Amino acid sequence: MDFLAGCIGGAAGVLVGHPFDTVKVRLQVQSVDRPLYRGTFHCFQSIIRQESVFGLYKGIGSPMMGLTFINAIVFGVQGNAIRRLGQDTPTNQFLAGATAGAIQCVICCPMELAKTRMQMQGTGMRKSSTVKLYKNSLDCLTRIYKREGLRGVNRGMVTTLIRETPGFGVYFLAYDVLTRTLGCEPEDPYMIPKLLFAGGMAGIASWLSTYPVDVIKSRLQADGVGGVNKYSSIADCVRQSVQREGYMVFTRGLTSTLLRAFPVNAATFATVTLVLIYARGGDDCPKDCESAPLAQPTPPPVQQAPPTQIQPSSL
Repeated sequence: MDFLAGCIGGAAGVLVGHPFDTVKVRLQVQSVDRPLYRGTFHCFQSIIRQESVFGLYKGIGSPMMGLTFINAIVFGVQGNAIRRLGQDTPTNQFLAGATAGAIQCVICCPMELAKTRMQMQGTGMRKSSTVKLYKNSLDCLTRIYKREGLRGVNRGMVTTLIRETPGFGVYFLAYDVLTRTLGCEPEDPYMIPKLLFAGGMAGIASWLSTYPVDVIKSRLQADGVGGVNKYSSIADCVRQSVQREGYMVFTRGLTSTLLRAFPVNAATFATVTLVLIYARGGDDCPKDCESAPLAQPTPPPVQQAPPTQIQPSSL
């Protein structure tokens, strides 16, 4: 049931956050010589005016398709890693989260490649005049595989690994520290708002810790969309980006990313909580919430701990 709740919560997070992600990618990869967008809000306005509101949801099929697999990996690996480590401590939360982040890159990288290519499709063109290169995310990956093989489908894998490993570690660490600090006890009537706040802030902390890597990843995965490859390697992408745009290039799209981070995590945690409450009847929520993956109560004495304690998890 926790896995099902996580999947539904993740879907809610994708629906809420995908428009911000589209804006982030457009800002990250736009040409510095001929920029189409002046900033986050101008990008929002331009996409809606030229491509309709559905333009903000380009590429959403890819994260939706990979959602179940990514959640299965993250929840499963993180929980098992914590149990193997033996103690639920902040350090172990970081290590377990980093492990989960690294392993789920196998699904995450191709998924984000398709998402990025779909989001870039028709950039700056009106909806009526857009020539679609890809029908959908699956068609995008199929075409890339036919042209470039597995290497093409896994374009950006190294940068994804560099981003996801510490990113998930920071996420689980921040969530653990915040829930402990806020005192999210099961009997606390404000437990859910506290968990939502902790999840949202943990998401922001995670993105801030790895955002420069995400800029490079987006540029590498968008490279070649127009038929011309600009970058020969990660180092070449970093060198050219800094040379042409300065070190502020690593903050491109950060505003839309942070605007997205909090509501995405809030929607995710709220949905997971509601699914778990509904599944357990809703009458004894405080007791049930104690074993939910969202709750982070003060650890009980060792002799009172259940033999298979469910560990806190997150997207």
